[in-house]
Amino acid sequence: MDEMDNQEIEAEVVVIGGGPGGYAAAFRAADLGKQVVLIDSRDHLGGVCLLEGCVPSKAMISAAELLNSMHDAETMGITCDGLHLDMKKLGGWRDNILLQMSKGIEGLAKRRNVRWIRGKARFADTHRLILQESAVSSVQFQNVILATGSRPFVPTPFVADGRQVLTSSDMLQLKEIPETLLVVGGGYIGLEMGGCFRMMGSDVTIVELTDQLLPGTDRDLVEVVARKLKADGVTVLLETKVTALKSREDGVTATLMGKDQQSRVADFKKVLIAVGRLPNTENLGLDRIGLQLDNMGRIPVDQQCRTQLDHVFAVGDCTTGPMLAHKARRQGLVAAEVLCGHEAIFDPRTIPAVIFSSPEIAYSGLSEYQAQELGRDVKTGRFWFRGNPRAQTLLQNEGFAKIISDRETEEILGIRMVGPCASELLAEATLAIEMGATLEDMIATIHAHPTLAETMLEAAEVTRGQAVHFFDPRKRS
Repeated sequence: MDEMDNQEIEAEVVVIGGGPGGYAAAFRAADLGKQVVLIDSRDHLGGVCLLEGCVPSKAMISAAELLNSMHDAETMGITCDGLHLDMKKLGGWRDNILLQMSKGIEGLAKRRNVRWIRGKARFADTHRLILQESAVSSVQFQNVILATGSRPFVPTPFVADGRQVLTSSDMLQLKEIPETLLVVGGGYIGLEMGGCFRMMGSDVTIVELTDQLLPGTDRDLVEVVARKLKADGVTVLLETKVTALKSREDGVTATLMGKDQQSRVADFKKVLIAVGRLPNTENLGLDRIGLQLDNMGRIPVDQQCRTQLDHVFAVGDCTTGPMLAHKARRQGLVAAEVLCGHEAIFDPRTIPAVIFSSPEIAYSGLSEYQAQELGRDVKTGRFWFRGNPRAQTLLQNEGFAKIISDRETEEILGIRMVGPCASELLAEATLAIEMGATLEDMIATIHAHPTLAETMLEAAEVTRGQAVHFFDPRKRS
């Protein structure tokens, strides 16, 4: 980090934002010979994903799942007495992971001679940035990459006070498990955090405005997670709206309105607002350089991650498309290569998505509906984890893997999973789709036994009608 006196500097490339998209872009540009300055307002590099999003939340979920599995260990003949969750120690363990990871990124920046400056950047004109809260006053640049990320959205009239009404970032800083927790929003953040704190001991209620959890996700996947939430004692209220939140000294009183238009009140110790995220595109002075935003406040870019200005690029959550760290990383690499004169485009066949619910949901490629909308004649097959030996030995046999393929060519168009370690199994699915693999490719690839990955193989066999561990009399010749 730059500690020099207030000054004006010059750079070939400036990257604004130190998250997965930003530091990936900075590192790639430096590797290609550019003199790079990386500007970020935080004390450490890593962005939201590492410091207050993906990584710390998954650390919390891992701890909650371990605690839950220890409760279930009696099925294996293991009795665990006196289990206790120490939130202070858990927080220390989690924060140490974040610190070590961020230090690693900062070390890589230093070794690449990427100059990291702490501060908030704003455009003065098309080739100059003004910095605030920084040891550097301004930066003259040739090219700039915007990787400013996103933040939790808190709709009016609600106010997240960080004490009783919380964002997902606030939830990770709790020092104790709330006795009761209201989660406003049944999307992926709400389900991940709600499920996590239920496993840790909170009495959790999830309120969702639409008629299903995880709106936009395949219903058959969601149904498996919904059953598990119900079995775990989570209350789910669909087609319900939170119309008011009133903080008290010892909690929050929430007013809820269901589809019957009848209001009722309920008291909770804490409330999590999890209704989406907003791109960080304001306060950048984009109007000074004539950069137009879309109606969601995002920066339009082309396949080279270039904006309306040839020397201005944007990647990650501040652009159109899903707000996912792995999307940002790939965009960052593309932007860096393009501005360095290399041929590169951001044109993936699919962007994989994971929901760290219990069990996990993961998907890549087209759904059945999407494929049919594109005029594809599809055939599908699924294999349930309860038929997988490894899943049985893990006491995690809920869910299935489903393959969507073209009926004539047998090209794999999409894969949907809900079950144990679905997030880890997704890489094979994404690679298969990216390479245009067929059912034969998947079936002829020998999968190690006994592993959860065999579920992918078996789903391909079911889709093709030649399953070993599934009998369909209709397929018998």
